[in-house]
Amino acid sequence: MIINRTTLSNGLRLVHCQLRTTQMVAVNVLYRVGSRNETPERTGFAHLFEHLMFGGTERYPDYDGVLQQAQGDNNAYTTQDYTNYYIMLPAKNLRLALDIELDRMAGLAFTPHSLEVQRKVVMEEFKQTCINQPYGDVQHLMARLSFGTPTPDGQSYVCRHPYSWPVIGLELSHIADATMEQVKDFFHEHYRPDNAILVVTGNVEWEELESIVFQTPPPALPKGREWSHHSDSHFTPSPWGGQGEGSGMSGRFQSVHRPVPQPLLLMSFYIPPRKDPDFQACDMLSDVLANGKSSRLYHRLVEEKRLFLSVDASVDGRLGTGQFYIEAIPADGISMDDAEAAVWHELEALQNDLISDKELQKQKNKYETNTSLYRSDYQRLAEQLAFFEMLGDARWILDDIPLYQAVTAEHLRDVARRIFSRENACVLHYLCDEDS
Repeated sequence: MIINRTTLSNGLRLVHCQLRTTQMVAVNVLYRVGSRNETPERTGFAHLFEHLMFGGTERYPDYDGVLQQAQGDNNAYTTQDYTNYYIMLPAKNLRLALDIELDRMAGLAFTPHSLEVQRKVVMEEFKQTCINQPYGDVQHLMARLSFGTPTPDGQSYVCRHPYSWPVIGLELSHIADATMEQVKDFFHEHYRPDNAILVVTGNVEWEELESIVFQTPPPALPKGREWSHHSDSHFTPSPWGGQGEGSGMSGRFQSVHRPVPQPLLLMSFYIPPRKDPDFQACDMLSDVLANGKSSRLYHRLVEEKRLFLSVDASVDGRLGTGQFYIEAIPADGISMDDAEAAVWHELEALQNDLISDKELQKQKNKYETNTSLYRSDYQRLAEQLAFFEMLGDARWILDDIPLYQAVTAEHLRDVARRIFSRENACVLHYLCDEDS
């Protein structure tokens, strides 16, 4: 895999990788702005802009329509750390995709109509996902529990840390009350070429891409606005969790009752940022616990002991402190305390005993196979290259699988001992109303 990189005069980073196995290209633009760039008094703006960016420009008022005519497709998503937009279309139409993508970077059309339309869309999504469905407030509860600042009485938590609210926003009113001036300020602060990464993958040569990009006048920086990249310093003072992040975290527990069909056990543990050398071990531990029916939590707690109806484990690798999640639905008749105790028992086993060479190699093989297959898709490869470029260098993608292959059983045990402690845990018992 040959990866080309350069930085334009306006600070826009350009990354390229040619794939001759397709006649398509992917144009991926990652903006280094997510919910972490919001304030507690004004949340949900990054997600709102994911929608507003499809409102078009003066030159291309019908963004989706132009792409459809060019046999293209597009979409976007927002995370806590970044927002990602991508276009897929035939390679012959690459110039059009680059033109409209750079055009909306230079001058998004801000109209009252567009704002009101997208505001309603985002508010309806908030209602459907967070208010009007079972378990809809889980993300809010876990984010606040994990990264919120305790109140003086210790009975609740205040959202101050940028990871203490979910991407969709803290409150519906923050989007409902958003003004055009606030929206424009957010755009000019974050949707800038020097805060963006443009990745092109597929059937296009580097020289052709360079000729197109350098023939197109690059988007200029907004006049009269100083810019410096968002600092990560207050996100990662400690490699293990939030104790150093001004949140006063030291083992947290909450129990709530909701009108849901089944109770839910949620456990999270602080893990180091994505760039940390221990991240691969954290990720592999989640696979050991819950990747497939032969994984430890599923095999032992679902199939053998019948303590759970379902169980899952995952990691959220971030620019700042990440999280290791365990989510499980206890079987009928199993108390939440017994369910939690069973999970702790499995976590303690990882801290006390080395996993076998066979189990370790199985997880390494799975990761290599799944990752290689995932990146064989030109659009997914573009997303991954943009992500690694955000971390520091798109070429780090070449080291990713070797880093996973280098993880040892001793490393996994060492990391498990540091992660899976009571002091590093946030536990939520999400109970049915009838259990109260």
